[in-house]
Amino acid sequence: MLIFDLDQQTKPVGALCATTVAGCDAEALADVPEAQRRQSDLGIPEVSELQVVRHFTMLSRKNFSIDTHFYPLGSCTMKYNPRIAHKVAMLPGFAERHPLAAMVNSQGFLETMYELQAIIQAVTGMSAVSLTPMAGAQGEFAGLRMIRAYHEARGDRERTEIVVPTTAHGTNPATAVMCGYRVVEVPVLADGDVDVDAMSAVIGPRTAGLMLTNPSTCGTFERRIQEIAARVHAVGGLLYYDGANLNAIMGKARPGDMGFDVIHVNLHKTFATPHGGGGPGSGPVGVAASLQPFLPGPIVVRDAATNGYRFSTAEELPQSIGRLSTFMGNAGVLLRAYAYARLLGGAGVRRVGEFATLNANYLMKKLADLGIELAYPTRRASHEFIVTFRKSAKRHGITAMDLAKRLLDYGIHAPTTYFPLLVPECWLIEPTETESLDTLDRFVEVMVQILREMEATPDLVKGAPHHLPVGRLDDVKAARDLDIALV
Repeated sequence: MLIFDLDQQTKPVGALCATTVAGCDAEALADVPEAQRRQSDLGIPEVSELQVVRHFTMLSRKNFSIDTHFYPLGSCTMKYNPRIAHKVAMLPGFAERHPLAAMVNSQGFLETMYELQAIIQAVTGMSAVSLTPMAGAQGEFAGLRMIRAYHEARGDRERTEIVVPTTAHGTNPATAVMCGYRVVEVPVLADGDVDVDAMSAVIGPRTAGLMLTNPSTCGTFERRIQEIAARVHAVGGLLYYDGANLNAIMGKARPGDMGFDVIHVNLHKTFATPHGGGGPGSGPVGVAASLQPFLPGPIVVRDAATNGYRFSTAEELPQSIGRLSTFMGNAGVLLRAYAYARLLGGAGVRRVGEFATLNANYLMKKLADLGIELAYPTRRASHEFIVTFRKSAKRHGITAMDLAKRLLDYGIHAPTTYFPLLVPECWLIEPTETESLDTLDRFVEVMVQILREMEATPDLVKGAPHHLPVGRLDDVKAARDLDIALV
């Protein structure tokens, strides 16, 4: 139901704003020129405040979210966002600070950002950090632009290729093309590791860099990462780290120590700020010392003269790739990430990686015991793992998407489906460190029931979901013939 369906034009609804209050009465409109006054009806529904509250509250209850349901979306790290972090970000001194406020009046905010830069440096092992990128994709763009700027500053303009494994995130090759590179794809082996021999055959004087995430989208840790780094560096290339899976190794291993030259971190994943629905996000970038001059500004620096904090100036970063946004990043998300990191401390950050990995391996073993096929049965999971339903698809005509839709009927959001693309009929499952043992066990119990349904009543599974406000949609038609206009 749309709120327009509650329209009561024939029965006008009063407002809390009295007609005598300035701004609500006709006299207040006297100063508005006639030509700028609306001549037609606004077209909004005539509803009471209580109707509005009830309508949107009921709509919110129909949504799947991390606050209401188990949400094991692989690669996206949909974990609980501590409410205290929201409260910190909404403190008046932060929430009411104008972005153009003088730096002398913004010392509290600037100090937290300075410390957040240091925290990200410590967690990733990089030499310097910029908080400017507004999302992971923009962080990728910044990373590739810095790689390009680095090579151009050295007069090395023949490097026109970016090497990307088949397990890369979809945005990786897109970002490389946006930055003017040709993408060279390399395969992964049957055990999930990058085919180092195939990679070695394509890298050379045209290689600008390699884009990689570790653990990879296969849910496994790249065991030959130092060898990969050495080979890429030997031909003059650089290594870019996609931070999507950093949640698995926080406090245990650092990309900088693996040999990566530039990274982006998804604060809306790893540092538990709100995620989903298209935003908000934040994708800070970290670099090795060789790339530090090219960081996007502004960066928060400590001012020795005043013993305070300020933004870096353009003159201090003459080789910078420039600004990526009007100001310095998504302040609300940055503040939430800072509060989350300070709440955890060093020991807590380490526990995140340990518990995320423990939960994933527990769930992987339980599903394997049910006879569900693992994509990489010889490997331990990182914080996520892949299962494939290719046998059920062939035997029963039931796809991974059918099973994902059926999960919704049991109040569980589906894992990531059909990604990575190299595994047929797959789910990429990430339980995260914030889920309890009871939640994981219930997921297993639901899978037991769905597997029984698949054998006994396959049409029930094929037609799912059955108990949601919206039933099975035509995904192809929705993509090809999208119509979101109100009629």
